[in-house]
Amino acid sequence: MKAPSKADDVPEIKPEQLSEADGFVFGFPSRFGVMAAQCKAFFEATHQLWEKQALAGKPAGIFWSTGFHGGGQELTALTAVTQLAHHGMIYVPIGYTFGSGMFEMNEVKGGSPYGAGTYAADGSREPTELELKQAFYQGKYVAEMAKKLKH
Repeated sequence: MKAPSKADDVPEIKPEQLSEADGFVFGFPSRFGVMAAQCKAFFEATHQLWEKQALAGKPAGIFWSTGFHGGGQELTALTAVTQLAHHGMIYVPIGYTFGSGMFEMNEVKGGSPYGAGTYAADGSREPTELELKQAFYQGKYVAEMAKKLKH
């Protein structure tokens, strides 16, 4: 599928390990407005967790990378919600809680109320400082939700 190989120092999670987590922030590249096939295949391998509803009630956020402005940033998030819904997970969008960074118009910035995002172009563009701040904010935001739900 022309995806680059995974670096040796990047850990790989198995679907059955998901039940150990209190919450999730799933990230993936977008292909034609939906998550890449490799990511979809991972979710499809969670059928045993689905049968037991082992992930039900756990909060989950979504972030993504698209090639360009018309690459489906929000559509990618919306189509990914179906994976969460079938598992009974609680989708946690960031809304406009990121503050003024949500309204930045002086630079190219990915992301939306649905979650953090970036534009990768041909794979050579790195996330901007603002995109990284939004992503870290989202991680903290979902972690706080997980903490509240656990207690």
